[in-house]
Amino acid sequence: MRAMVLDRIKNLAADTRPLKLVEMPIPAPADGEALIRVSTCGVCRTELDEIEGRTPPSQFPMTLGHQVVGYVERLGPKTSLHQIGDRVGVGWIFDSCGHCSYCQTGMQNLCAEFQATGRDAPGGYAEYMTVPERSAYPIPEALSDAEAAPLLCAGAVRYRSLRLSMLEEGQALGLTGFGASAHLVLKTVRHLYKNVRICVFSRSPSEQEFANELGADWAGDFSDPPAEPLNRIIDTTPVWKPVVEALRNLAPGGRLVINAIRKESTDKEYLLNLDYPTHLWLEKEIKSVANVTQHDISEFIKVAASVPIKPDYQIYELEEANRALLELKRGQIRGAKVLQIL
Repeated sequence: MRAMVLDRIKNLAADTRPLKLVEMPIPAPADGEALIRVSTCGVCRTELDEIEGRTPPSQFPMTLGHQVVGYVERLGPKTSLHQIGDRVGVGWIFDSCGHCSYCQTGMQNLCAEFQATGRDAPGGYAEYMTVPERSAYPIPEALSDAEAAPLLCAGAVRYRSLRLSMLEEGQALGLTGFGASAHLVLKTVRHLYKNVRICVFSRSPSEQEFANELGADWAGDFSDPPAEPLNRIIDTTPVWKPVVEALRNLAPGGRLVINAIRKESTDKEYLLNLDYPTHLWLEKEIKSVANVTQHDISEFIKVAASVPIKPDYQIYELEEANRALLELKRGQIRGAKVLQIL
């Protein structure tokens, strides 16, 4: 089978083709696993973190990709959840121990043995992959393969962010960054709430325009004052300036949810601008998002299909994965990027 693999940590500023196209054997499903014939795979900013070493793969070479839609090709022994030919999706959560207190209470994202698809086990930048069957979720008919792929991470983890924000009807919500994930939050909020005002922060004029097209009430740069103080803000950026500015824009008692697996160090000195009375006083809260649970994915897929919430996306061939990643790195984003494989 064809696969795009990462063979070592690389600097995208120096190496613009970090992944190599290789031929490798089709994997065989073990006990409790399904072999998936991959149709589409979303391209996520977390792949940049893997490539550049901020959240490195557990081994090399590694096949990246954790927003996977495909069809069950074979089933290993001791499987019962799926049938041959079923269309399923796979997200960031590949596996967890299954028996610790976190797993037993549906918080697999906090398990010490959490394994991520495309980081700790081969992912979907390939024609086939294996996955524990409990980590493969049925895809509703209302969604196409390309529409469903970004929902499995960019959608599901941001759905978790929205839940953790504890947003209430009538409040004002801020979204910092407006790429493949935040635009799905905006669409979700517009359908789940009747009276929530949405302010979008992005350094990109084209992303600000895109936000307005999708129904934002206000859009501006990270440093621009929004139309009003914000009760909840969800940060999906890889840098620190938006965090500091978000805290400035929080209303008293407001909550900032930081949804990023890592923050880059390029602008870490911006944290020196923190001023306690301006940014932290008056019972403002900060909460981080750690990965995603199986429940988040399965629930959000159903919500997205029932609305329906359909992401804007661009299609690339598997061999164009490096181009898609480089565009993501350079901020050339309008919606999601999806590899077409089948």
